[in-house]
Amino acid sequence: MRLISFLGLFVLIFVAYLLSENKKAIKFKPVLIACLLQITLGVLVLGIPSIGFNGPLRPLFSAINQAFVALLSFTNEGSQFLFGPLVDVKKSGFIIGLQILPVILFFSSLISILYYLGVIQKMVKWIAIIMQKTMGTSGAESLSAAANIFAGQTEAPLIIKPYIDKMTRSELNALMVGGMATVAGGILAVYVGLLISSIPDIAGHLITASVMSAPAALAIAKIMVPETKTPETLGKFPETFKSSDSNIIEAASNGASEGLKLAFNVAAMLLVFIALIALCNSMLTTVGQWANFQDWGKSFVPTSLLQNGQAQLSLQVILSWVFAPFAFIMGIPWSEAFLAGSLLGEKVVLNEFISYLHLSKMTSELSERTVIILSYALSGFANFASIGIQIGGIGGIAPRRKSDLAKLGIKALIGGSLAAFMTACIAGFLI
Repeated sequence: MRLISFLGLFVLIFVAYLLSENKKAIKFKPVLIACLLQITLGVLVLGIPSIGFNGPLRPLFSAINQAFVALLSFTNEGSQFLFGPLVDVKKSGFIIGLQILPVILFFSSLISILYYLGVIQKMVKWIAIIMQKTMGTSGAESLSAAANIFAGQTEAPLIIKPYIDKMTRSELNALMVGGMATVAGGILAVYVGLLISSIPDIAGHLITASVMSAPAALAIAKIMVPETKTPETLGKFPETFKSSDSNIIEAASNGASEGLKLAFNVAAMLLVFIALIALCNSMLTTVGQWANFQDWGKSFVPTSLLQNGQAQLSLQVILSWVFAPFAFIMGIPWSEAFLAGSLLGEKVVLNEFISYLHLSKMTSELSERTVIILSYALSGFANFASIGIQIGGIGGIAPRRKSDLAKLGIKALIGGSLAAFMTACIAGFLI
């Protein structure tokens, strides 16, 4: 399966090539360098367990994971103070609103503090310079790709706000793909909370996924929409923004306020989308019964998606058929590919939060290796709703470019998905 994961990397690049709007203008050097950066980082962090090689950065990987575990426990202290025994899983069960959403509040505040102290800016600049120097990308698109590792798809563009209006079409696509291919730090912490009981070192994996997906996003973006003009920041590096907060207390307070808005948005999104899935499945089941799907469809439905041993037509079943091949080329066994495909499809059609939530409930049905590969593949904001979010968010910064953003939306969605899948392929090759 490791060989399939490695070959899958080139299959995904070929898919991007087929979708390119100007194949003759593609420069493959940045693509090759992006793959090398991904593989190098993967080897340094994950090592190559199959030959007994431990990555030199594995201790850092473990330290980050332990730090996340500690931070989650600190969040639990605050939750217990407010909600008492309701947050005790043994007494009250796992309540999403009380176990997971408070994580967003705490991590949003923490990230705001780190931004005020200049820690985030230094890390972003360091990563961006590496990509700019090695891949030859412009300063603005490199900086935005690096910022997306820590910030959301509408917050990261603020770092290059003065340059967005003058960005080339290729740069604008890179900006959007970068936002689709990674997840924000506060949201990442939520996924850690969902999966840490099944995969103890999941925090290290998810952070590694975000960093690895940054160069992949630039590579895929440059294949699908190659650069044909000279970017304003080519060979230059924009100055990073400083926090507008007056002190660390204001930074913590503002971060908590932003986190509260995000937590309410996540709660509303979960309620609505899960209800819509139920509605969609109800209608599909009715159609399936009308077509006698329960009689002839059993051979087409994965065993894990059968309902009480019966074949029922559902959104998950349809998505499993469409995305199972992508799961397979990442190195997931065919016996698990359909179930994995349903999660990949949910991520694109709905959002990654729903997929991670369902993945956390399916860990007993999948191998640990498959769960880890999926944790990489699902790590990104690439879904249809994000197109609207980016058009509104980035378009608000540069209203003149809204039309271009709308035209690039589907390309960015596909590009962000392919970039995350590339990262999953490398993880599958190494673990």
